[in-house]
Amino acid sequence: MKIALVGATGMVGQIMLKVLEERDFPISKLIPVASERSFGKTVNFKGVEYNIVSIESAINEKADIALFSAGGEISLKWAPKFADQDTIVIDNSSAWRMDPNKKLIIPEINSSELTENDRIISNPNCSTIQLLMVLSPLHLKYGINRIIISTYQSITGTGMLAVKQLENEYHNKEGSMAYNYQIHKNAIPHCDVFQENGYTKEEMKLVNETHKILSDYKIGVTATAVRIPVVGGHSESVNIELKKSAPISEIKNLLDSTPGVILEDDPKTNKYPMPIFAEGKNEVFVGRIRKDFSNPNSINLWIVSDNLRKGAATNTIQIAEYIVNQKWK
Repeated sequence: MKIALVGATGMVGQIMLKVLEERDFPISKLIPVASERSFGKTVNFKGVEYNIVSIESAINEKADIALFSAGGEISLKWAPKFADQDTIVIDNSSAWRMDPNKKLIIPEINSSELTENDRIISNPNCSTIQLLMVLSPLHLKYGINRIIISTYQSITGTGMLAVKQLENEYHNKEGSMAYNYQIHKNAIPHCDVFQENGYTKEEMKLVNETHKILSDYKIGVTATAVRIPVVGGHSESVNIELKKSAPISEIKNLLDSTPGVILEDDPKTNKYPMPIFAEGKNEVFVGRIRKDFSNPNSINLWIVSDNLRKGAATNTIQIAEYIVNQKWK
């Protein structure tokens, strides 16, 4: 199987290579793609060095699957050209997520929506993925009326420039800025660009993608997204109003048995999810599950996941695995 990786030298692209190797994804030929400044460089996969090629060259290779992690503009321009060559594109940008003709997929939740005719498949936003990995089983069993989300997001979601900014500030060095303000010893309530409604694009992704993936546009969703100076992953404080009351013990048992979700919830031993422990892992971690005493049907919980793993690379590879298992390629 020929796999093109568009954005192979980027932060998510590098993690994709690791995940492909860890999961022993069946690859006969890797086609790494990056911008012109990376031409002449190589990427290492399973001990073999592969030359970086142009995106035009990659199209001519007629890959079976193309994994895109190079930004929305690149995806909008080039994903259809790959699809025209009968390549299945799995895109990690926001370019196609709300396109009514494209599927937005978290494999554990809605992979059954995919068909052999889907040629551009969208990977949800990292914050949405970890949120719905926990909320989907709750919605299926109890129903959800409303969700209130506050995110505490890793700088790795912004990219290498943000990582460098934090390192520079930590060492008191001048350098380029990914944010309008310093991130070291700070919390910035500004993820992505502001929209006319006063919310940021990141906050609206949580609203719109939740509705699309759960196929329920009646759920009330509101979010505040905050950038904090951590690198291990995103954290989310979530308040959920269920349609039916449920014992906390039952909710914990349900989530503990959900594939891809790990329950870490024991206040007596200070056991709860944290990004420092989620880093490098593919699962979504949930804890601090407790009743909201202001509403008989509401609960609070805390969700953590490595945004570069399950929030991007791993989810993308899982979609590719589903395609392979269906023998569409």
